[in-house]
Amino acid sequence: MTKPTAPRLNTQIAEISPQIDYIVAMSQPEIHLFEVTLHIVNYSSEILDLKMPVWTPGSYLVREYERNLQDFTAFANTEHLPWRKVSKNHWQVEKGDISNVTISYRIFANELSVRTNHLDATHGYFNGAALFFRIPNWENLPLKITVIPPHPQWQITTALPTVSDTKNTFLAADFDTLVDSPFEIGCHQLYKFEVLDKPHELAIWGKGNFQPQKMINDFQKIMEIEAQIFDGLPYDRYVFLLHLFQQAFGGLEHKNSCSLIYQRFGFQTPDKYEPFLQLVAHEFFHLWNVKRIRPQGLEIFDYDQENYTPSLWFCEGTTSYYDLIVPLRAGIYNTQAYLNYLSKEITRYLMTPGRKVQPLSESSFDAWIKLYRPDANSGNSQISYYLKGEMVSLLLDLLIRVHHENKHSLDDVMRQMWQQFGKAEIGYSPEQLEEVIESVAGMDLGDFFKRYLHGLEDLPFNQYLQHFGLQLVEEKNEEPYLGVRINSENGREIIKFVEADSPAQKAGIDAGDELLAIDGIKVGNQLNARLKDYQANDLIQVTVFHQDELRTYSITLAAAIPGKYQLKSVENPSSREMENFVGWLGVPLSTIQ
Repeated sequence: MTKPTAPRLNTQIAEISPQIDYIVAMSQPEIHLFEVTLHIVNYSSEILDLKMPVWTPGSYLVREYERNLQDFTAFANTEHLPWRKVSKNHWQVEKGDISNVTISYRIFANELSVRTNHLDATHGYFNGAALFFRIPNWENLPLKITVIPPHPQWQITTALPTVSDTKNTFLAADFDTLVDSPFEIGCHQLYKFEVLDKPHELAIWGKGNFQPQKMINDFQKIMEIEAQIFDGLPYDRYVFLLHLFQQAFGGLEHKNSCSLIYQRFGFQTPDKYEPFLQLVAHEFFHLWNVKRIRPQGLEIFDYDQENYTPSLWFCEGTTSYYDLIVPLRAGIYNTQAYLNYLSKEITRYLMTPGRKVQPLSESSFDAWIKLYRPDANSGNSQISYYLKGEMVSLLLDLLIRVHHENKHSLDDVMRQMWQQFGKAEIGYSPEQLEEVIESVAGMDLGDFFKRYLHGLEDLPFNQYLQHFGLQLVEEKNEEPYLGVRINSENGREIIKFVEADSPAQKAGIDAGDELLAIDGIKVGNQLNARLKDYQANDLIQVTVFHQDELRTYSITLAAAIPGKYQLKSVENPSSREMENFVGWLGVPLSTIQ
């Protein structure tokens, strides 16, 4: 990756590079404040510029990390230095000819997620973008980070290498590396293991029903399968940071580590444990796809604002396609389980009206203003680039396999992207990505991209699946169609979503309305059961509270719509279809239901 060069004093004499050291303390962790000290030595300019990132790579939303900063102070020795804020995330210190400056500030950290900071009496966790200033024009310099735990028994886990002669001190090669290296500090459980002769660590904070050795064994299987795709592991050491919490789910990828958050009691039954392993497969796959194989829009990070690219469908959607199929290849679950998981994903896609409104490339581009900020109309106006990107990747894999009789696949696209762009970390353009896919497919895919990447045509699943002896079968709901989704909140049934062009929307029902009664009788949490008493074209009276006003709407119910879709074998598959299925998923078609 090309990085900005250090500034110059003049054309003859290079300016002496500053030395940048951070100290992170947490003397009272229960009040959720990280105490950060920044020492800068040999900084020659009269004005010291400091900027706090407003987002972190891998999470495409401006999160305004600077809002958590307080108690900013600048001084040299014991002398306080004047400073001012230039913008929301930009501080300037008037240092004059003083070359050594110390900055201190505190960061409030009480948001437990993979992309923010969390500090309490049990642990400290931080991401570089949410904690550290960058010094413009000097982002390429190495930085030292010394951590001072509040208790001697607290340990520190991060992917950064240690500084041998200084206790609890770590070295980041540059600011990008610092941002890309989260820290876990506390009494977490730490497990060490090897994969392909390389060291790995798993740090787990929180209590739960996990079985460490089983988890590590499954991690190893997943990692080895993904390493086979790319012919090895592109790092010297890798760290998993896992936080256990109630009803939590999420992950954030880094070059040499990842952060995971998962429900603490989600490790026993397959229906909970297997999605966790899919999360692991997803974040680990990212160490190639997006951390090293990056779109041009993410080649050099601008931490002050949005970084646009229409290619997140490949970064996230293709990774989502692999996070289902890698555990299958690893033997963690069988082919029927894989097809069941894939069926659920297809159902989610087909049950999202927004797929008819927002093209996939636009979904990628608008991630910054839409995906992470859902509202009551999002389902009608948007489609997730994770979800549709996964569906498009499925079709591309099937297309390539059919055209080459399973001798080539989407794996070859990933390998070529790795060789051409990932190893050297050269950003790819949308056109270059399409060219690589076409070169592997061995055909012109301009029409495919026009229809399904840049257009709004529905994806022709059965057209592609039939070559593998599969078909997508819809199962309709038993009740007629009203078009609302509700949640129970403190004994109240709140309408959360009203589907576009549904009977409910046409009548004037709004998201946020409290559903009270149908035909004068209280609904409670039995909406679907109540609707089964009616038929399509029946006229019903729906009573709601709308902004505290009691209203009743006359609504004509429509015919039942599909409630889910299931992948099943076609009747009398041909020998070619059965061969294609084996080449794709590795078992005979006859083994599935």
